[in-house]
Amino acid sequence: MASASPSPSASPDVLVVGAGVIGLSIAWRAARRGLTVVLADPQPGRGASHAAAGMLTPVSELQYGEESLLRLNMDSAARYPAFAAELEEASGLPSGYRACGTLAVALDADDRAVLKDLHAFQSRLGLASTWLTSRECRRFEPMLSPAVAGGLHVEGDHQIDNRRLVAALLAACEREPGVTLRPARATALLTAGDRATGARLDDGTDVSAGQVVLAAGCWSNAVEGLPPGLLPPIRPVKGEILRLHVPDAYRPFLSHNVRGVVKGGSMYLVPRADGELVIGATENDLGYDTEVTAGGVYELLRDARELVPGVTELPLVETHAGLRPGTPDNAPLIGRTGLDGLIAATGHYRHGILLTPVTADAVAELLADGTVPDVVRPWGPARFTATTGKELSYA
Repeated sequence: MASASPSPSASPDVLVVGAGVIGLSIAWRAARRGLTVVLADPQPGRGASHAAAGMLTPVSELQYGEESLLRLNMDSAARYPAFAAELEEASGLPSGYRACGTLAVALDADDRAVLKDLHAFQSRLGLASTWLTSRECRRFEPMLSPAVAGGLHVEGDHQIDNRRLVAALLAACEREPGVTLRPARATALLTAGDRATGARLDDGTDVSAGQVVLAAGCWSNAVEGLPPGLLPPIRPVKGEILRLHVPDAYRPFLSHNVRGVVKGGSMYLVPRADGELVIGATENDLGYDTEVTAGGVYELLRDARELVPGVTELPLVETHAGLRPGTPDNAPLIGRTGLDGLIAATGHYRHGILLTPVTADAVAELLADGTVPDVVRPWGPARFTATTGKELSYA
């Protein structure tokens, strides 16, 4: 590990490594609790946070085996209205939060059976979702294909415009006196004895800090000096995503988030209030490759057209690929690590935007008071090194 060198100026209370939505929100929340924060990232908000669709859909996106993660997702979704309102006041910018509800629809009979099973699973867990016939789906969204075989309406699953969210968080951090943005990458962790004391940046400077938060997404393990085995592997999971524009003459095109099960696969369409339509997303373990492929674009447009035939009439304005940070159990790492002074806030995989409020609140509380909130307690990195042999779950 690198050794810390003296700093000519006062050290901040916290160094946050990584400025996606997770790092930005932690810096903002921590500063509001009276801490001084340095936020290090060469391109704030330009990673997975920029590529995301911004779906806040804990019920619609529920997967078998992720029941314990559901509580965390639901808790964060419930915080969003107040979080967005406070952020808009602090930044002077819109957050892009939109309470629109979500439709999950099936293309054919086999897809309908998949959604029926999901609905039964949701019902067993006491979640609010309503089964719809094909005709009822089209009453909600007239642009849906007549071939749609049925679906689910989840009234409480909403969205946020991830790029507006990033812009608002950047503005809030810039306005907050306790936050300093450093446009540089943290290359090595600094330590003294058995404690993290800061990081070395690629501009040649060292930043010493009372506590360090590792929030670098799928690059979190790339910071030199991390003790071996401190964090589990965090793998990049590539996702390709499209952005289309809905001309005024076509509006309203869609009013809800639309999640589709299409011949066994899944995809989504997310309509923005300003006429943008986001279509996504592919999912591939291809390392750090961020090339947009013809096949990925074709598959997304093909499946979108199956559900909403009119989508092919819309202008295609952007193709993009981002890297989600996946962990061995596809759940986040939030909390203390095995190295004193180092806190993890990474590995959020598909749920980085959704989990922003609860992660920011929890990590800010941990930084300020030393307390680990119960809602994030099961998601600390120590769950991968526990020797009890028992499955971690909510009490």
